[in-house]
Amino acid sequence: MLFTALYHTHKLVILLFLAIYLIKTVLLLVGSTSALAKFSKVIRVPEMIISALFLITGGILVMDIAEFGILFMLKIAFVLAAIPIAVIAFKKQKKLFAIVSLLLIIGAYGLAEVNKAQMGKRKAFQEEVITNPEASNYVLNLHGKALYNAQCTVCHGDAGTAGLSGAKNLQISQKSNEEIRSIINTGKNTMPKVSPEFNGQELKALVQYVKELRK
Repeated sequence: MLFTALYHTHKLVILLFLAIYLIKTVLLLVGSTSALAKFSKVIRVPEMIISALFLITGGILVMDIAEFGILFMLKIAFVLAAIPIAVIAFKKQKKLFAIVSLLLIIGAYGLAEVNKAQMGKRKAFQEEVITNPEASNYVLNLHGKALYNAQCTVCHGDAGTAGLSGAKNLQISQKSNEEIRSIINTGKNTMPKVSPEFNGQELKALVQYVKELRK
């Protein structure tokens, strides 16, 4: 619950952060120094609060992240580079610096979205398993476990209790079969949608296994 609240707060702060920097960059580029000075003065306190929330919420979320991939590391690098460049840009009225800083911030946001999408891509099985329900030795639970191990353990953990990247505790979840299916294929909050989607049999197997994790 706390992670989800922080996640949505962080996303809102990012949009406000982008809006402020976009306005300041436009004012700088059109040469309206007086308007830039006036806007900077009016927005100074809110900008300080937004900047602080941006770093605080982002820092807390990073400590609970499931995987530190290349895209995620690039995102952090973009953000850390954008801030000092922006300070120089608006303090010394350097138009090129302002553009670079804005592009870095936008790029960081884009990298975050691409990284989330990649997290949702189908992963290969980590063990051999029969996936054809018509086979005589097909076991629904084993099929579901293989899908879970490949796709879900990175955040939920083997027992469903790891809670990384905002993952819910599957041992105490009370969601219905239909709710579980919907979340698996469409995603929710920090959990990305699975791409390509699981078919009907895969969903049946995975839902069965997820519900067996409950205590």
